[in-house]
Parts: sequence; structure tokens; C-alpha cells
Amino acid sequence: MTDTRPLEGQTALVTGASRGIGAATAIALAEAGAHVILVARKVKELESVEDKIHEKGGSSTIAPVDLTEKDAVSRLAAAIAGRWQTLDILCLSAAYLPELTPVSQIDPKQFNQALMINVVATQALLASFDPLVRRAENARVIGLTSSVGAAPRAFWSAYGSTKAAFDNLLESYASESEKISSLRVAIVDPGATRTEMRARAYPGEDPETVKPPEAVAERIVALVQEDFKTGHRERVDG
Repeated sequence: MTDTRPLEGQTALVTGASRGIGAATAIALAEAGAHVILVARKVKELESVEDKIHEKGGSSTIAPVDLTEKDAVSRLAAAIAGRWQTLDILCLSAAYLPELTPVSQIDPKQFNQALMINVVATQALLASFDPLVRRAENARVIGLTSSVGAAPRAFWSAYGSTKAAFDNLLESYASESEKISSLRVAIVDPGATRTEMRARAYPGEDPETVKPPEAVAERIVALVQEDFKTGHRERVDG
């Protein structure tokens, strides 16, 4: 471990690693010395992120996975456990934003997709990787949330309700492991950030008026090195 590569020797897994905050976080973790497992559906986009990691002298492994497929998460965890003894950092960044509509007009197919990715896959990831993170000396689980999970907003109910459930899963997991493990769980609200998801939600917004994903990634890299109380929650402003 060095000052420039403080996460040397650690293994991290980032979901939603093909774009936006997930990609930026994966690159930043690798630059800090971690070997990063990149999880998302699209191979070419994952390869592009991996190329950026390698250009910066980092190391990574791509794992193209559709988190909504039956047994996909458990198969992923088994494959990783066959190669690594522990998982030091688990960053849950994958999310799906349904169309913004009134509650009475929520599209069932989109709502189900949001529930599968934002909630069901989250529980599967926590359950499947629990043995690996518990074996790590000071594992960190970071979940990327949204303010609409805690503060309901008109037209955001389909997404906000899934993020409320996401938060509950992370907070419960933190409470359950607090007294029996060195594992620390944190929920991070990235705030207004320049992502494709943000552009869909706010099509008239000038993207240059909000911070880039790298600003959130920088904070996550710093956070995983801190000795915070499990269940910690924060918002990244800027």
C-alpha cells in the first residue's frame, strides 16, 4: 500500500460499471490500487471502461451479467469466490429509472424492471456476496441511492419507492452485521450528477450545470478508506 495507491491488494466489485457513476467509481477505485470487477450487461461498454483502467495502470476483470436473470447473481458470486478469497469493497451502483408518471399511470412492465434491478438484485447481491465481504478484514459496502427514496416527490413514485426499499435493505444489513463484523455499510446519495439517467429525468437541463460522475467517484474512494459508523448516510453536493 502506498499514498498514491491506498487500496493496493484490495478487490472491489462495482455494479452498473459500464457508464455514469458506476464507471467513474470503477476507474477511480482501480486508480487507487484496487483490482475492480466490472459488472453490467453490455460487454463493449465494460471493455471501454476496462481500457480506461488499463491506460491508467490499473487492473480489472469484466463480468457481463444481467442482474435480473434467474440465478445470475449467485452464479457470479460463485465464479468470483472461485478466484478470490475475499471481497473488500462492494459498490451497488446499478439502477433503473422508469418513466416519470403519476402513481395512477405507472407502467407495470417498467415498474417491475425497476423492482428487479433496484430491489430484488440488491438483496441477491448482499446475500450472495455476504460470505466474501465478511472474510475481508475491513469490508465496505456502498449503496448509491436517491433523495426521492427518503423524500417522496410527485411523479417519481415508481423510482422512489424502489429506492426506499433499497435503503431499507442496506440499513437493515448494516444493523444485522454491526455487532458481529468489521463490515461497514454506507448509503450515498450522489445528488445532481451528469449522467444519462439525469438527462432522461431533466431533458431541458444544461448538463454542464451539474457535477460530473468523477466527483462522486472521488468521494466514494475516500469514503471506503474512512472508519465510519456502519449505516452511515451522506449526500455528495457540489
